[in-house]
Amino acid sequence: MSAAEVIAALKARGWMMATAESCTGGLIAGAITEVPGSSAVFDRGFVTYSNAAKIDMLGVSPATLDAHGAVSEEVAAEMARGALDRSAAQVAISVTGIAGPGGSDHKPEGRVCFGLATGVAVMTETVEFGAPGRTEVRRRTVEHALSLLLRAAGEEAGFS
Repeated sequence: MSAAEVIAALKARGWMMATAESCTGGLIAGAITEVPGSSAVFDRGFVTYSNAAKIDMLGVSPATLDAHGAVSEEVAAEMARGALDRSAAQVAISVTGIAGPGGSDHKPEGRVCFGLATGVAVMTETVEFGAPGRTEVRRRTVEHALSLLLRAAGEEAGFS
C-alpha cells in the first residue's frame, strides 16, 4: 500500500485530507506530498509534538490529556476531530505514540494510537509495534496510517 494509492482513492472520492501528527513529526504529510499531484487531495498537516501544541492547534482538551495522557485513543480522537474541524478536509488522520527509545510498563515503546475522522464518524485504534527502534516504529506508523486512509476513502459511510 502506497501514498499514491491513497491519493488516487481520495481523488476518486472527491475528498481532501488533513494530518495531525505527534510521534511521526510530519512523516505522514511528507509521504503524501512526496507524490506528484498530491495537492489535489492534501489540505494541511498539523505537527503537534507537545501537549501545548495539541491544545492550541487542534483543540485537544487539557482534561483529556490529564485523564488519559498524550498517548491514548481519547487524545488521538480529539486530534483527528480537531484537524478535520480546522481544515477543508473530509478526512483527517492522527497519530500519537511512543517511538522510542524508552517508554514505561504502562505505555511501552512502540505503542501508537491512531485516530481517523470524517464528517460521519471518528474511529480510533492502538497498535503495538514493539521495540524495533525509533525509525522503524515511525515507518510502520506511516504505513498503517496510509492503510487507514485508504480504507476510509473506499467506504460509503462511517467505518466498518
